[in-house]
Amino acid sequence: MSSPSNPGRLGLVAATACALVTAALAAVPATAAPSAAGCDNRDNNTYSKLLECVRLDGVREHQAAFQSIADANGGNRAAGTQGYVDSVDYVAETLEAAGWDVSFDEFPFTYVGPAVLQQLTPTAADYETGAYTGSGAGDVTASVVGVDLALEMPRASTSGCEAADFAGFPAGSIALVQRGTCSFAAKALNAQAAKAVGVVIFNQGNEPTREGLIVGTLGGPNVAKIPVVGASFAQGVALSQAGSSARVVVEAPVSRPQLNVIAELPGVDDDNVVMAGAHLDSVQRGPGINDNGSGSAALLELAEQLSNHEPQNTVRLAWWGAEESGLIGSREYVRGLTVAERDRIALYLNFDMIGSPNYYFGVYDADESSFAAPVDVPAGSTAIEDTFESFYTMRNEPYDDSAFSGRSDYQEFINFGIPSGGLFTGAEVVKTKEQQAIWGGTAGAQFDPCYHLACDTYDNNSDKALEVNSDAVAFAVLTYAYSTESVNGVEGKRVPGNMTVPAPAGPEYSFAGPLGGESPHDHDHDHEPHEEE
Repeated sequence: MSSPSNPGRLGLVAATACALVTAALAAVPATAAPSAAGCDNRDNNTYSKLLECVRLDGVREHQAAFQSIADANGGNRAAGTQGYVDSVDYVAETLEAAGWDVSFDEFPFTYVGPAVLQQLTPTAADYETGAYTGSGAGDVTASVVGVDLALEMPRASTSGCEAADFAGFPAGSIALVQRGTCSFAAKALNAQAAKAVGVVIFNQGNEPTREGLIVGTLGGPNVAKIPVVGASFAQGVALSQAGSSARVVVEAPVSRPQLNVIAELPGVDDDNVVMAGAHLDSVQRGPGINDNGSGSAALLELAEQLSNHEPQNTVRLAWWGAEESGLIGSREYVRGLTVAERDRIALYLNFDMIGSPNYYFGVYDADESSFAAPVDVPAGSTAIEDTFESFYTMRNEPYDDSAFSGRSDYQEFINFGIPSGGLFTGAEVVKTKEQQAIWGGTAGAQFDPCYHLACDTYDNNSDKALEVNSDAVAFAVLTYAYSTESVNGVEGKRVPGNMTVPAPAGPEYSFAGPLGGESPHDHDHDHEPHEEE
């Protein structure tokens, strides 16, 4: 991890994380909340003012706009597509109308169009799929040949892991291999060596989280020379039938530079910048209204309601591109800053999926009370965790830890030692009965049953989770707009008001308790299963 040139700013942590958050969220006054116009025309400079103006209806309006953009552009808003361009335009126009200083940060991006997996015989079907990162390009039609498959339970698959698995494999066929044991790259390269013309890697089917469509990474660019696509376990079973043939298409990559949207509200102290961000792009398989239209919309609503405020610290908001393709937009942005520019950033807050329909309230676990972090946690990050936890405590909402894994757009910030934190309501992990008792919803179903699917639409949402978390976003940003002393030691001002934020009540430990978390996949947001499986 690179160290900042000014360790004093980023290395100082107050003894108590909420020491300066003494002006708390007041109970909403008994008087009626102001109209939208009233909110637009006043300085929302206190917790109570800002939070009564950050409204669920406003957040949902932005999500509806993202849905309309996807509907007009083939059902998605993925990086490299017109749907993403239109999303950038919408965000920029909304911010400019609200009075923010808007700029665009261009970064290089290689676009690969939607993949095709079409079974031709003995049944005809078009399957939802995607190209593995590092796949070769091609359009092939051939017989499908299963390789050492384990279709009956316990489905302990080593399919394609050894060259010997391909003994007698007919050259010119499409290799059908099953997830399990070895890397995706090993399976694909063994198939290529056996003269397969394409590869379908389908999910293992040995547990509920390994049933659906699997699209992963081969570990880098240009790993295979033949097309490699993914499939669900059920699709793999269908393709394994005798006499099966299929068409597999992976388009050739095309250079299409993309844009991050950056908005700034200048503060009295322009050398102490509070950043918050959310990724704007969807996957190619769906419109991405929870992932991550939820975080993007909440930030837009906050921007509109904070626009008349002059903060103590400069506030900078970001809508990142190509997160779904490997955190590219945020990575290129942070790497493109000078050392002096990075040192101005006091902290970064990340909001990626905050309205999952079968939600839990998750806070990035900077103090590692549930999950041992696989990354170095920058000093000051625990104070950010405490701020979010105090908000939930104040709202009487139970919360839990989410692994501080670096696997979303905060990754490059923490790589450079910038304190970070954020919120998460769950993706592909299955909710337990204990979690159902705490947050409601459905045990045995994913936190987001439409994660990375076409059904991640406007209806794929929990109003409760989105409303609470939109307030949490606003609460944290306003807190640090006034002072970041608890994070980096830079004094600011107290938020006006006379309420007191409680100390955090503590997480529920529903992922098996301190340092026994269920899985690092609980916050798996590079959005591709890793090459080691």
